[in-house]
Amino acid sequence: MKKSLIFAAALVLATSTAFAQLGTSTVPNTLSVSPVAEAALTIGGSATNLTSPGLNFSNYTGTTTFTYFIRTSETGGTGSIVLKVTSDFSPTGGPSVASPASGDALTYTCTVSSPGTACTGSQTASTTSVSPVATFGAAAHSAKVGNSASIVWTLPNDPVYQTPGPYTATVTYTISAA
Repeated sequence: MKKSLIFAAALVLATSTAFAQLGTSTVPNTLSVSPVAEAALTIGGSATNLTSPGLNFSNYTGTTTFTYFIRTSETGGTGSIVLKVTSDFSPTGGPSVASPASGDALTYTCTVSSPGTACTGSQTASTTSVSPVATFGAAAHSAKVGNSASIVWTLPNDPVYQTPGPYTATVTYTISAA
């Protein structure tokens, strides 16, 4: 009886160590990734101050810089950056995008590094519809650190604007990719 108990214990120990040694030391694993069209942007700074050189009611101007990131589909892909004034200048007594005085429209021009194509000519900002900044075609890919772009704003310096200000408006930028 003693011999069979020792043999049974030895068999259990041999069995458990045998299972621990099963398998291989190298196991393959396949990774897969399917990139999709995507886009993002960051605005440089928290505000763009429009300033005038102070000479005979010279226009107010200012520059908004931003970095965009984009990847469009290889076939038939598109993308765009647009802007909209989502909160008109306030308080009252200053400029207005929604109801500008004659000749007082807020306008801008665009500069966009490749692969984007900048808007052409002077654009008029709106509170009711989006305005173009940039477009992208198929297979557009920004650099990993992003690509640069800017908006140069122009606002007429109308003597009817009341002092002291400041008057502030909010512009919302939207980037998309397909």
